[in-house]
Amino acid sequence: MSRMGVPRVIGESRTVTSTAAASVSAAPTRLLGSFVRFTVCGGGVGLLSSGALVLADGRLPLAVANAVVAVVSTLLATELHARFAFAGSRPGRREHVRSALTAAVGYLFTTGALLALQALLPDARAWLTQAVYLAASALAGVARFAVLRAVVFAARPAAGPRKAVVRTLEGANSTRPDAFGLCAG
Repeated sequence: MSRMGVPRVIGESRTVTSTAAASVSAAPTRLLGSFVRFTVCGGGVGLLSSGALVLADGRLPLAVANAVVAVVSTLLATELHARFAFAGSRPGRREHVRSALTAAVGYLFTTGALLALQALLPDARAWLTQAVYLAASALAGVARFAVLRAVVFAARPAAGPRKAVVRTLEGANSTRPDAFGLCAG
C-alpha cells in the first residue's frame, strides 16, 4: 500500500471502478422494473378513476365529474410515480406541473386519434373505437413514461468521477507489502 492507502501495482495499469459500473449492467432490469411499476400505478389509478366516475353518475354533470377525477387522479398518479415507479422522493410543485402537462399531451393525443377515426369512419363500430383508444393510450403511456423518467423525475448524477485509473511505477521505493502481499520495491 502506498502512504495514501492506494494499492500499488507494479508495471501495469489497473482500472478501479465504483458501483456505477455494476449499475450500468443492471440498467435494463431497473428500466423494466420501473416501467412495470409505472404501469401498475397508472393502471390502478385508472381503475379508481373509472369507479369514481361511476359513483359520480347522476350526482354531477359528466364533464364536471371527469374534470374533478382527472385532476385528482393526476395528482395521485404523480405521487405514486415519483415514489414507486421512479424510486424518488415526494414530488414538488414543479414535478406536479410537468406531470400534468404530460397527462394533458396524452389526453390531446388520444382525443386526436378518436377524432381522426370519427372523421375517417363516422360509423365505426364500438370495438374499433375502443381499439383505437387503447392503442393511442398505450402509445401516450409509453411516451409519458419516457418523459417522466428522462425529464420530470430524472435522477441527478452523483458528484465526482465514476472511474479512476491508478498507475504505479516499477521500482518504487517501498518495502511494505502491497494488497497482494508482495513488496513494491
